[in-house]
Amino acid sequence: MADANPDAYDDRFLGIPLPLPAPADGRAVRELTYPRFTVLLDPERRFAAVTGVNIDGASLQDLPRTGQWELDPRIPAEEQAGPSVYASNDLDRGHLVRRRDPGWGTAAEARRATEATFVYPNAAPQASGFNQSKELWLGLEDHVLEFAETTDERLSVFTAPVLADDDPPYRGIRVPRRFFKVAAWATEGDGMISIRAQSAHSIRQPRLAAAGFVLDQSELIDVDEGAVAVPVLGAFRTFQVPIADIEELAGIDLGPLADADVLRLDRGGSQEVRGEDAWRPLRAPEDVYLG
Repeated sequence: MADANPDAYDDRFLGIPLPLPAPADGRAVRELTYPRFTVLLDPERRFAAVTGVNIDGASLQDLPRTGQWELDPRIPAEEQAGPSVYASNDLDRGHLVRRRDPGWGTAAEARRATEATFVYPNAAPQASGFNQSKELWLGLEDHVLEFAETTDERLSVFTAPVLADDDPPYRGIRVPRRFFKVAAWATEGDGMISIRAQSAHSIRQPRLAAAGFVLDQSELIDVDEGAVAVPVLGAFRTFQVPIADIEELAGIDLGPLADADVLRLDRGGSQEVRGEDAWRPLRAPEDVYLG
């Protein structure tokens, strides 16, 4: 078997096959690969339909912030939401794949990977009013990594804006009101696999586990008054939600992730609890359910 491409998302990273999610309607996307992550860019919306990154928590490097935002020269500039979207307003260029996520391995490998995150296909506008909910959103992967320490501290994470038809127009783009994130890891299954040649030994069969989250900045987006972000109107809201809801909301085929959802597994596989009334509002990392 050929080695995985180090300059792309690796679907074998967890030891369990996990394909990169893709738009459920089969619409055209641009596949852009970078060190340890991949972006599927929707050229019509000029934002990522989905991103996927592999994170090795055991060898993450804590490096100074380096890198500058740039257009990706492999695709036309008009297919990217570039610097003009973020000029002279209250919008931040929000990393989808976080700067630190692919920054593991040797210092040189980590620096190359973290600097690669500063490309506009890996950005989407987020209101700049920093508060506890946004801080929680940025720290979700760290929280899941801590939980995954019982295995090998590896995660595959998928993040993107929800590209809704009714997102408000602004400067030639439509500002996403919501973002989704799904974190996946391998965990020990309940069943045991016997090794007949060594009857005294057995191993646990790894299984996939995943958790899904939504960030809602709807109350902070106001293009009618010429101010894109109005923090006094509300706060970022962060939820843990059924992954099947994310599939429906974002129109993304998440493959085996819905069946691996820790919320679904906690209910014995039941999918009866669905819809926004059932979303779990998060106010602190301790509110996250990981099984």
